[in-house]
Amino acid sequence: MRTLVFDTPAEASQKAFELVRESLENGSTTFGLATGSTPEKLYELIVASDLDFSQASSINLDEYYGLTKQDSQSYAYFMKKHLISHKPFKNVYIPDGEAQDIDAELARYDKIIEENPIDLQILGIGNNGHIGFNEPPADFNGRTQFIDLDQSTIEANARLFDSIDEVPTKALTMGIKSIMDSKKIILMAFGEEKARAVQKLIEGPVDPMVPASVLQNHPDVVVLLDKASAQFLA
Repeated sequence: MRTLVFDTPAEASQKAFELVRESLENGSTTFGLATGSTPEKLYELIVASDLDFSQASSINLDEYYGLTKQDSQSYAYFMKKHLISHKPFKNVYIPDGEAQDIDAELARYDKIIEENPIDLQILGIGNNGHIGFNEPPADFNGRTQFIDLDQSTIEANARLFDSIDEVPTKALTMGIKSIMDSKKIILMAFGEEKARAVQKLIEGPVDPMVPASVLQNHPDVVVLLDKASAQFLA
């Protein structure tokens, strides 16, 4: 695991962009993508660039369960707004948050990932150490999961909704095993609220109660931090 600390989130996002460019130019064709505020600047840089993803596929980490694709809080909407409508991909895969048959949807997404091995996976980290929506205690051998969201996650995401009562309580997420099968992983974390999770990710033991800590076992992970999120590192 390689850790790089920058003065600002913008500088860290620029480094992430350079790594994405390098990956694409080296022949990567499948990109695992995250949502949330952390990768927004990265996507902004990609949109403003000359990078061409028209022959590449994107596979999203997760999606809220119970929101339509047109809902402004859905991750399908987020990806369209921040990236896909500006930088078309050959294929775009996002878990179906409206699926009636959950088991069938989990199997469908597992097959997509199996048939499209992820070359580069973008990750954020939750305040409780989750990656994707793999909440603690995480199943390190799990594939696509139907998850009950942790109360801390619901509270953290409530800022994006009019009321905490509107925040979905369930989600579909790429599993830890699928994330770990990615050839290369970039994890970004910004802000003091992520600092304790970052410390446990990098310096703590590998522990299902800190799902991101399993990344210590991956052969090619780059962690990009700002000073605030890195404040507790030795």
